[in-house]
Amino acid sequence: MSSQRTTAEQAAGGKTADKVFKGVAYACGILILAVLAAVFLFLFFRAWPLIGGDQQANSETIASFTGGKASNFWQYVGPLLFGTVLVSLLALVIAFFISIGIALFISHYAPKKLAAALSYVVDLLAAIPSVIYGLWGGLILVPAIYPFWNWVGTYLGWIPLFEGPAANPSRTVATVAVVLAVMILPIITSLSRDIFLQTPRLHEEAALALGATKWEMIKLAVLPFGKSGIVSASMLALGRALGETMAVLMILSPGLNYSIKLLQASQNQTIAANIAAQYPEANDLGVSTLIGTGLILFLITFVVNFIARKITEKASA
Repeated sequence: MSSQRTTAEQAAGGKTADKVFKGVAYACGILILAVLAAVFLFLFFRAWPLIGGDQQANSETIASFTGGKASNFWQYVGPLLFGTVLVSLLALVIAFFISIGIALFISHYAPKKLAAALSYVVDLLAAIPSVIYGLWGGLILVPAIYPFWNWVGTYLGWIPLFEGPAANPSRTVATVAVVLAVMILPIITSLSRDIFLQTPRLHEEAALALGATKWEMIKLAVLPFGKSGIVSASMLALGRALGETMAVLMILSPGLNYSIKLLQASQNQTIAANIAAQYPEANDLGVSTLIGTGLILFLITFVVNFIARKITEKASA
């Protein structure tokens, strides 16, 4: 009788704990939505003078930011948005294949001790502050990479992307993209490595049993299994690159053009770096203008995440 009562009490306690856990989980989900809504409302209301305020004053403020090159908001934010997307996509292209290669090496080729050491190094790279990457890029990479960019500009300059002459110092989009690639590489590598390690052992053994080589086994079993995860990791890394500020600010020589000349200085600028550069000397209306550009970046990040979710769903289907 006593044991039955104890069992009944334990069952009642379990149901109470389940309800509490469910409530906490709901609260956490609602909290993140509330935070996102609060950020959006903050950006929208602080940017409102840009939309509903004195347009003549807005034009003068934007002209002061751009040295007279732009007089309305879209002329101002358009090149910034172009530069942000260009730098981020270049970084993703550079980092993607290297990251997948590292993840496959750690998960399927490296001895256990070496794999553990490499995993630790990759995780450590993710923890380094962006200002450190900015210092490394500005002081070490910029002078060191010039000979290579000069070679690219000389021999591949017939390709519009690599049209020379290469800038010296190389405070260009190409150099910034390399630094951002190093910064997002740990994100793609870590997530891809964890997904590759979860590939069902039976799938791998079945491929090998059919006579596949190790590379063929990876192509047949590992990569298809991790496809949706690779896409998610890449989009997460792209989101990080879109919002990076300090490293870009410390390396890139800014410009306000729709330019794809990766080796030339003063061609592009990103939204985040522009906000950081202009904010200290901006007046109230200038701050509203900069927050308006931040609102655009916020929406772009949402679009990237939405596309990533759709691609992931399609890959998982």
